[in-house]
Amino acid sequence: MSRLGSPLILCVAAAVAQPASAQDLSKYTPQALESELTATADSRIAVMVPMRDGVRLSTNIYTPKNASGRLPVILWKTPYNEHKLRGSTQRYAIEAVRRGYIFIVQNERGRYFSEGKYEILGKPQTDGYDTLSWIAAQDWSNGKIGTLGCSSSAEWQLALAAQNHPAHAAMVPMAAGAGIGKVGRFQEQGNWYTGGVPRSLFFVWLYGVDNPVRAQLPADIDEPTRARATLNNDLAATKPSVDWARHIKSLPVANLLSSLGEPPQTFDTLIARTPADPAWREGGLYHDDMGWGVPALWFNSWYDVSIGPNLELFTHARASTEDAEAAANQYAVIAPVTHCGYARLGKDTVVGERSMGDTSFDVDGAVFGWFDRWLKGIKRAFPDATPHVRYFAMGANQWKNSESWPPKNVRPLRFYLSSNGDANSLYGGGKLVAEAPTTGTADRFRYDPMNPVPTVGGGDCCNGGIVIPGAFDQRGVEARNDVLVYSSEPLENAVEVSGFVDAVLQVSSSAPDTDFAVKLVDVAPDGTAWIIGDTIFRVRYRNGFDKPAMMQPGQVYTIKPSPIATSIRFGKGHRIRIEVTSSNFPKFVRNLNTGGTNETESKGQIADNIVHHGPGRLSYVELPVVR
Repeated sequence: MSRLGSPLILCVAAAVAQPASAQDLSKYTPQALESELTATADSRIAVMVPMRDGVRLSTNIYTPKNASGRLPVILWKTPYNEHKLRGSTQRYAIEAVRRGYIFIVQNERGRYFSEGKYEILGKPQTDGYDTLSWIAAQDWSNGKIGTLGCSSSAEWQLALAAQNHPAHAAMVPMAAGAGIGKVGRFQEQGNWYTGGVPRSLFFVWLYGVDNPVRAQLPADIDEPTRARATLNNDLAATKPSVDWARHIKSLPVANLLSSLGEPPQTFDTLIARTPADPAWREGGLYHDDMGWGVPALWFNSWYDVSIGPNLELFTHARASTEDAEAAANQYAVIAPVTHCGYARLGKDTVVGERSMGDTSFDVDGAVFGWFDRWLKGIKRAFPDATPHVRYFAMGANQWKNSESWPPKNVRPLRFYLSSNGDANSLYGGGKLVAEAPTTGTADRFRYDPMNPVPTVGGGDCCNGGIVIPGAFDQRGVEARNDVLVYSSEPLENAVEVSGFVDAVLQVSSSAPDTDFAVKLVDVAPDGTAWIIGDTIFRVRYRNGFDKPAMMQPGQVYTIKPSPIATSIRFGKGHRIRIEVTSSNFPKFVRNLNTGGTNETESKGQIADNIVHHGPGRLSYVELPVVR
């Protein structure tokens, strides 16, 4: 997924030389950063590190100048073109070597100067393990290695952590959700699904990353020649640009990339799977029966693509029984930004269209303090008294501390969906009420997959611009008649919701299969309707992802979409709002309502969908309210 491409705040005291201030580095030109790296580090470029199957991975090694003895190592593994360092990776390399670390950047197999065939996540259970073993065996390594990175440079770390390599002393996974297969209540298979509904972001991402036919350097050239070749050739494929806003509408979905002339690749393999396909277990995804063995400092974001699975995995790792030290040393930071947007934390952070106020957080102070503790043995650098969870409560616009997620002082507050059958659109009569409705009512809407409800903001990333993530006003969406809108009365007192928001819906449809999408919205006194989070569920999976079953006309079914994870303070005078509809496109693939193999079909049918909320058929949401 996306590279972390902005400067981060760097402010821990150096171990080798006094580092420049964060302001200094952020103002450096690319040429100045290159000069600084040259002055700071001795570099070995395109070192070919052998894996157990003979494939060699191209690896750059940056060592502090004039260093002696064995040093701790920070490893950054990537599928991106980072042999010539740039952006945040370059700044991290400079800061790491100044602080007495060897900084290593390695390309995943099948990418750029690394050999082999590309596989998403880069075989962390073998390539990751073998790389750690190779590093630990070098005469410049002290045997303690930390792994670092955001998005793709974080996701591979998860399955590696299950291996509990003896040299893997600590990890900092940032925005790592695409590395999670199944954990707890979430079975998203690396962000490919939400509630059994495929997400579009990977379709776009794979077009840019997966290049089945690629150029490679000869295997037998020596290291100096290979290093020189990397200075003049990046082996990067240049593909035709695509108007994704238009092309994402193409059907069938399974032909999305082949229709661009792409050869068969990873996309074609993954789009043919179902959420419970055993093949998801064969790659680099982490599943919650694999164990956990590494202390971790997690960085996550409220408007990221998979905040729910990330927090579920954090809690799972803390409960691990295989390694008590690792379980006791899991820490999380949850920021009010989008995917890998930690550089945006500061005095006035705007996410989408909403100001979050002062979000300042010493990101790299925490990162290097964490590594100093585990790789150098400086315990005071990351004290035991550090809260296990530091999260930003949106709306209140302040950082808060907790020892768990959700915070232990939350209590469920249930709101029931209610109306007189007139919840259609912002202008209808849909309500959220504290008491269960006593009359048998339901709301109906017509879902046409050729006219889906458009995505406006929320959590997403890496999608070629088809969705802009963040907090945006939903009133344009809510004006549609195929969107059910349920609002509370204006709140007499502020309410903080921090944890997992659960929805339970009683639904029926004229179609054999359809989707139901749920959205949590904060309505300001002036009517602005800020999206907080969303989820979706494909009804055929109501009995489990391994037990798909079609719907019968007129029969009512209970569905429980994946929870929405958030922290939001609904202010006094604000209203809590829930939207229910059957599409959220292009974030999620449209259900064509046929009951067939949705991704291979080109024609859909209209579904008349119903949300029931009368006695015996109650639909509701449960909010984790901080007391």
